[in-house]
Amino acid sequence: MPPVNSQLVPPGAPLPEFVLPDVAGATVKSTDFGGPALLVAFLSNHCPFVRHIERRLAEVTGELAGRGLAVVGIASNDTDIKPDDDVAGLHEQVDRAGFAFPYLVDAAQQTAKDFNAACTPDFFLYGVDRRLAYRGAFDGACPGNGIPVTGELLAAAVDLVLAGRPVPEPHVPSLGCGIKWSPGNEPGIVVH
Repeated sequence: MPPVNSQLVPPGAPLPEFVLPDVAGATVKSTDFGGPALLVAFLSNHCPFVRHIERRLAEVTGELAGRGLAVVGIASNDTDIKPDDDVAGLHEQVDRAGFAFPYLVDAAQQTAKDFNAACTPDFFLYGVDRRLAYRGAFDGACPGNGIPVTGELLAAAVDLVLAGRPVPEPHVPSLGCGIKWSPGNEPGIVVH
């Protein structure tokens, strides 16, 4: 399957509400996250694009958490299609990557649809008003392209949001594995 780009949702879009279980089974809500900035990251365990950046993602978000960034990861892939993205696989990823943020399971895939998530990784950064400030790439690194994994694009966007400033466009779209939609659940398909 060829890589998929994120869909650039317009800045200013409101944070979609969600209520999802984390990998330990505890309920987490969008309203549980306070602070001046919130990063919602659509991730998966199997995707080589996510695996390529996951350790640096844990480091960057850990560093920025001390400055007021709240972070939540969401896994939305159909585990019948990608069994490595089941709860056991996500636990393994948390340990391997060192994620210190809640990692939620979107089994119904409704949250991914509400955000217009298209790929993993897919990043949505919201300001204090919980309006979309940045939708784009972690950095320019992809498996095999030789560009160092830094997180510079996301970190620069977070710096601006924490300073109360807009993130100038154009935003570079994220690139990764397309979300593995359950058959008949793809965006744009109405199920009666």
